[in-house]
Amino acid sequence: MIFDPITVCNMKLQNRFVRSATQEFMAEEDGTPTERLGELYEELARNEVGLIVTGYSYVLPGGESDPLQQGIYDDRFIEPYREITECVHRYKSKVVLQIVHGGRQATVSREHPVPIAPSPVKNGHSSVLPREMTDTEILEMIEAFTRAAVRAKKAGFDGVQLHCAHGFLLSNFISPYTNTREDRWGGSTENRTRIITEIVRRIREDVGEDFPILVKLNATDGFRSGSSKAGLGLNAPESVGVAKLLEKAGVCAIEVSGGIGEAGGVTIRTAINSPAKEAYFKNYSKMIKEAVDIPVILVGGIRSLSVMKCLVKDGCADLISMSRTFISEPDLIPKLRSGEVEKARCVSCNLCFDPEGIRCNFEFE
Repeated sequence: MIFDPITVCNMKLQNRFVRSATQEFMAEEDGTPTERLGELYEELARNEVGLIVTGYSYVLPGGESDPLQQGIYDDRFIEPYREITECVHRYKSKVVLQIVHGGRQATVSREHPVPIAPSPVKNGHSSVLPREMTDTEILEMIEAFTRAAVRAKKAGFDGVQLHCAHGFLLSNFISPYTNTREDRWGGSTENRTRIITEIVRRIREDVGEDFPILVKLNATDGFRSGSSKAGLGLNAPESVGVAKLLEKAGVCAIEVSGGIGEAGGVTIRTAINSPAKEAYFKNYSKMIKEAVDIPVILVGGIRSLSVMKCLVKDGCADLISMSRTFISEPDLIPKLRSGEVEKARCVSCNLCFDPEGIRCNFEFE
């Protein structure tokens, strides 16, 4: 089934492989996408990646979290993105734009000296204290995400993915650790998810019912047992409730991930050198898949074809999402399909996150 076509969110995909969003460090300083990004995505499309999710694009100035991160906060980005989607659509692949605001993890600058967040909870990773957003600012943020989705559609993307994971703004709202509000945007699971369901509603109003809206969702914030913050963050049972709310709102697929920066070493684990260490979020994705009827995509250290097949067969996921693997081997799918290899060569060293542009920097013998 891994190599068979599947329809997800009305997108007919050639297989069940997904390139998970990755910060590429390939945009201009103002967020303008470059020809290098187009070449990267085109190579993935040429090598049969069913669905390509772009690196995260910030929806407002001040919403970036990395240097040379791509943006989608202005209409001037539509045309360079259109050139990229046209490259991808020369092949059978589909491509969606991941949209984000950095929230409490946004880059501090002279123009934006204090990050914004649902609540003023200090970032334990950077020691930065964000400013609590006003009700008006939250409504403006909903419109910013909506405008970004409209631009994505005009640029020829097949859909958008809302980044609701890894400690960025939408993830900040969902998590009880970073959202201590007592108004309509905080408190209950439904209230903490409200900003996302409102974004989905507004996007639907402006782009129609047929434009796919996906979500990348934290199933856990990742604080370990024994940590002083254990029990404060998002946990698996509540993430299932969030997934149900997102499905009801009109989200058409959920990619399951986990971890925030200050939890340490949860999201992008190293030394994935055995099948037992692969798919480290699979138990979470299985819980979510059993609770929703929309497709579930699983990311997290997946390397072996045998593991991929079992994840689908055992009901852990409908699609297999990989990032570092495709950085190391963009041609992995044809090699797996032909039997040339049974697993990816990626050793999960994380040397690929190169500020001069993602690339595999591991020296294979």
